[in-house]
Amino acid sequence: MSRFFRVLTAIVLSVSILPGVIGAQTNKDGKPAYTFKTIREIKHTPVKDQYRTGTCWCFATVSFLEAELLRLGKGEFDLSEMFVVRHTYPKKALNYVQLHGNAVHQQGGQSHDVIDRLRESGIVPEEVYSGLNIGEKRHNHGEMVAVLQGVADAVLKRGGGRLTPRWLEAYEAVLDAYLGKAPAEFTWKEKTYTPQTFLSDVLGLNLDDYIELTSYDSHPFFKKCRLEIPDNWNYNSDYYNLPLDDLEAVVEKAISDGYTVAWDGDVSERDFSTRETGWALVPDTDWEDKTMAEREKKPTAPVKEKEITPAMRTATFRDFTTTDDHLMHIVGLAQDQTGARFYLIKNSGGTDRKYDGYMYMSRAYFRLKTTALMVNKNSLAPDLRAKLGI
Repeated sequence: MSRFFRVLTAIVLSVSILPGVIGAQTNKDGKPAYTFKTIREIKHTPVKDQYRTGTCWCFATVSFLEAELLRLGKGEFDLSEMFVVRHTYPKKALNYVQLHGNAVHQQGGQSHDVIDRLRESGIVPEEVYSGLNIGEKRHNHGEMVAVLQGVADAVLKRGGGRLTPRWLEAYEAVLDAYLGKAPAEFTWKEKTYTPQTFLSDVLGLNLDDYIELTSYDSHPFFKKCRLEIPDNWNYNSDYYNLPLDDLEAVVEKAISDGYTVAWDGDVSERDFSTRETGWALVPDTDWEDKTMAEREKKPTAPVKEKEITPAMRTATFRDFTTTDDHLMHIVGLAQDQTGARFYLIKNSGGTDRKYDGYMYMSRAYFRLKTTALMVNKNSLAPDLRAKLGI
């Protein structure tokens, strides 16, 4: 997740129809391959930059919650991602050590990690806790992660028998040194809050509204399942498994009704680029089947894409050609010059990229490469909620 790391000039109007053409990617002959027109965009907060960290799971989900606050009429908030990260690492360390190292202790995570931490620890504004504690202007967790891993591994390689009760204190001291000590109490707009009272009294989010969805025909549909990916490090089994068409319909309905969606999936494909093209596609012809001339030729028009089936999804997931790499935030719907549907995606790699930190994901890419979503359960159609028992 660490590979995808200024501010938007104006936040778009809530649930608005935007007829203008957003941009075009040209080949060496100057011919446009794609031009995109936004059909609907939901009000959301500006693009942020996770920089050299693997914390996209937190940036995407916090962005999703910030959009929820806007939708609910509570105003615009800039919430602290690093407060959540700071409280998540000790959970990972405990899991790793208690399982004798047979568990994931890395930077990645899932949307439910954010919700879980808010339940336990609350949240604070970015201005209260930025996590920039060592004189850097942007997040860079490489050294911190190496030191944390060293502590956890040293505990497992200890001599002298049983664990002392002090190792977790040492681990948390490392976090405090790099990210800063998380506040137990703070003043915001001339009032004093704890992270928990800020969540309850100011934000007022109902955390029970947020659920995760996936779609794999290796599990029963309309039931909860465990998503078998490393970043589901705590073995969460609360992903609702939907047929692929239903999963896609969830996003279409959510955006149409003014909700956004947190997206998790594979971004390792040749036709996924946030920096150069700003689009994600699944061309009908696989890269391995292209000639050298075809590989070097840039498209001059929208390419034909594959028709994605549920069997294709499961097959690529099982053979690791679909992997869980990155989380982003679906904030709208768009179309290309042929009328083909795309999802408008807010990334967390800063704005020095194509489309100022946004990108366009085709339906084919969504259907093949999505591993999970987080949505507000109230955005689901009533019949689907009934099938899921929520």
